[in-house]
Amino acid sequence: MTARIGVVTFPGSLDDRDTRRAITLAGAEPVALWHKDKDLKQVDAVVLPGGFSYGDYLRAGAISRFSPVMESVIEQAKAGLPVLGICNGFQILTEAHLLPGGMLGNDHLHFICRDQKLRVENAETSWTGDYRQGQEIHIPLKNMDGRYVADAYTLDRLEAEGRVVFRYLDVNPNGSLRDIAGITNEAGNVVGLMPHPEHAVEPLIGTGRTDGLPFFTSILKKLVNA
Repeated sequence: MTARIGVVTFPGSLDDRDTRRAITLAGAEPVALWHKDKDLKQVDAVVLPGGFSYGDYLRAGAISRFSPVMESVIEQAKAGLPVLGICNGFQILTEAHLLPGGMLGNDHLHFICRDQKLRVENAETSWTGDYRQGQEIHIPLKNMDGRYVADAYTLDRLEAEGRVVFRYLDVNPNGSLRDIAGITNEAGNVVGLMPHPEHAVEPLIGTGRTDGLPFFTSILKKLVNA
């Protein structure tokens, strides 16, 4: 039986089709989900893709957090459904309180687009099992509000519990505290990160690397072996 992974489209989503293609390349079946529908169509996992949902007019991810689909995503994520938030999706996950902390504008106040070096800090989540602890990878990054922030207590807890999943290397592109590029919840089924793994799944496009493909093969193996 083929694993079915839903990809939510919000008004202003940009990378939903790229994400569905990455899922197909990994060997799973992508399922398009619309932000106004509560029905998740019995998918086995959900991806909240990158973009500028509702134009980021209020605050990045703040309006999408109240979309009907998010009621179902929040409920099922708390029950164990694997959820990945990429860039704008990460912002939505923090606004929905599925992940702690929040996202602010880049410290240099400019949009950034670059090939970003990362270190894998946690290879035991639902979405990172095909990576190695400490592995260094390159993933495209593009954001305006990518600065991860949280209070000292939350940051210390994330570090102590191994919930920092990715960390920026060589350069901190947006001022994220402690160079944090991605985090997970306590259960490890919800992961959010600012870089875009769906843009690094084929050698002939983008950076020419496939360092992002293990996100999608990881969840496929997790679901098949569940």
